[in-house]
Amino acid sequence: MNSKIIAQSSWQSPSNIAIVKYWGKYGNQLPINPSISFTLSKALTETTIGLYNKENEKRIDLEFFFEEKTNDIFKGKIQIFLEQILSELPYLENYKIRIDSKNTFPHSAGIASSASSMSALALCLVDLEQQLINQKLSKEAFLKRSSYFARLASGSAARSVFPYVSLWGQLNEIENSAQEYAIELPGKLHSAFLNYHDSILIIDAGEKKVSSRVGHSLMNNHPYSQARKDQAFSNIRTLIQVFESGDLEKFTQIAENEALSLHAMMLSSNPWYSLLKPGTLLALEKIKLFREETKIPLCFTLDAGPNVHILFPDAYKNQVNQFIKNELIVLSAKNQLIEDTIGSGPNKN
Repeated sequence: MNSKIIAQSSWQSPSNIAIVKYWGKYGNQLPINPSISFTLSKALTETTIGLYNKENEKRIDLEFFFEEKTNDIFKGKIQIFLEQILSELPYLENYKIRIDSKNTFPHSAGIASSASSMSALALCLVDLEQQLINQKLSKEAFLKRSSYFARLASGSAARSVFPYVSLWGQLNEIENSAQEYAIELPGKLHSAFLNYHDSILIIDAGEKKVSSRVGHSLMNNHPYSQARKDQAFSNIRTLIQVFESGDLEKFTQIAENEALSLHAMMLSSNPWYSLLKPGTLLALEKIKLFREETKIPLCFTLDAGPNVHILFPDAYKNQVNQFIKNELIVLSAKNQLIEDTIGSGPNKN
């Protein structure tokens, strides 16, 4: 790019894994029920946005590179998003925009990268806004505005801009909780959850046959939609208490109940579908049996796909890692395992 650079921002932002799931939405990316998630530490997207002098009248003038290569599919999605938020970030039409993005985990590894990529994008956009208007927001206001734009790009991305545990969705008893953005879960996190592990067993790295967007839409007329909403509210209220008390037995119950309920909603949709694979179900059975035999507080959760998130406290990492090596890795696609832990949130480069 030959034109002069005016401003630049670069951020690393992590993915997250929901413990209480968001499934179903209304309006402009608003959740039917609140969700609560672990922020990860190693599954990151690093994004740099440069603003350059503009030589034409094109409304949004965008160049996009993913891992140093052009990617027209990603570019098209980001172009649409930038046009949607142009009224709120009008500076976007005044410059030529170059976006460079890369992941610390393989894009094809079966991990949803929209949370990390879109939260990194939102953090850069709000940072650039501050630079251009020469007005610095407080940290709280900066993260709130970044979470707001991240939500508009990808719902779950709203949670990735906060450390450790975040809540998205309005809950009457949690001050400042909202539909439009996530917040860091208030209150002290029990030491049992510090350095908590999430080892992700990649059962299938292929593209999902039914997208999350379609899955969310099928909740609109789902016969169990209200029951699922009530269940999520109940689980999230209990989970907030668990994060303060350190009750790992109750945590296990909620995490696994939420994972299986998510996929039950898919199976009972019209038309029904399943994203689980035979290896997924076998892994879940093995995890349950291992927990019963050893009394180690190991549990699982699932996202909207076949891959298994294995959750456990740091104190048991040696035993659990040996179990994964002996019993679970054989179920994965090409021995793929991503080892991650709960993390402290995004960082500016």
